[in-house]
Amino acid sequence: MKPLKITIIASLFLSSVVTGLFYIVSEFLVERIPISTLLILFIIVFVFSLAALKYLYSHYIFNNLNRIYRDIVKLKNPNEPIRSFQESGTDITNEIQNILVDWSKESKQEIDNLKQVEIYRREFLSNVSHELKTPIFSAQGYIHTLIDGGIEDADINLLYLNKAAKSIDRLVSMVDDLESISKLEAGELIVEVRTFDITDLIHDVIDSLEMQSKEKKINLHLVEDSNRPVYVNGDRDLIRQVVVNLLVNSIKYGVQGGETTISYADGGDKIIVDIADNGIGIEKGHLPRLFERFYRVDKSRSRDQGGTGLGLTIVKHIIEAHSQYISVHSEVGKGTTFSFSLQLSK
Repeated sequence: MKPLKITIIASLFLSSVVTGLFYIVSEFLVERIPISTLLILFIIVFVFSLAALKYLYSHYIFNNLNRIYRDIVKLKNPNEPIRSFQESGTDITNEIQNILVDWSKESKQEIDNLKQVEIYRREFLSNVSHELKTPIFSAQGYIHTLIDGGIEDADINLLYLNKAAKSIDRLVSMVDDLESISKLEAGELIVEVRTFDITDLIHDVIDSLEMQSKEKKINLHLVEDSNRPVYVNGDRDLIRQVVVNLLVNSIKYGVQGGETTISYADGGDKIIVDIADNGIGIEKGHLPRLFERFYRVDKSRSRDQGGTGLGLTIVKHIIEAHSQYISVHSEVGKGTTFSFSLQLSK
């Protein structure tokens, strides 16, 4: 029932009671009062009681709304001084409505974020479990074969031991990569910024990957125009890891007899390092998720070629830890280019 109806009914009831009592008392004290006088008395009592009840009802609602307003403000902004809505100079109903609408939107956003985090957590645990199973089962199979008598067979014992060792090495590499990502995300990995020559670092990485590149007959080289000393600020060891991961990636997905080129582009106070291959390329739909943990464009092909599925994630975290950016451009059948920036040394 609406407040106005309640107030009117209560006023009618009170007026009737007062008028009736007055009529009864007057029977004993004075002559019978005319109906017109009783009607006037009824109207007077009704008007006064209506005004009084309306004031009391409004005052009650006002106090409750003010209390609700103060509680909401306190919950939303615990550090904000508590004050009444008169002090804030606002319309209480509009203010409460606006606060509740904003609160509802914020709560919905928080719930959506929590749901997204939960989905990400489940996917991550599922991916970790799946990735760990492959090398574990491989090593387990080789070792059980050796235990069941294969150790006595000179043709397979050393072969299977080597295969089991490779699976264990992959497990160790995956755990190390997960530890690196965890430290990067938690801000626990210290970035030791110093000046170094990025060209010298790239030549060093190319030399270290010579055997891998020769196996696939892929030529790794720094283009002539960029073959000059370029001094940048950053953590040399971490940037080396970035270059290694990107070049190893280009070798894995490059075509037999292809090439991977490294070049520089001017970025003002930054240098842009481009690592481009003429490999199989990546479809556009995969590019936004390329830096996610364990994300693989071709799952079966990627696992056959080894790797932890964490290389590009580590690369992105390292570059962002230097307050720089990394991007990727690719066309199917034409190749892929990864570009990242580094701060030039003044």
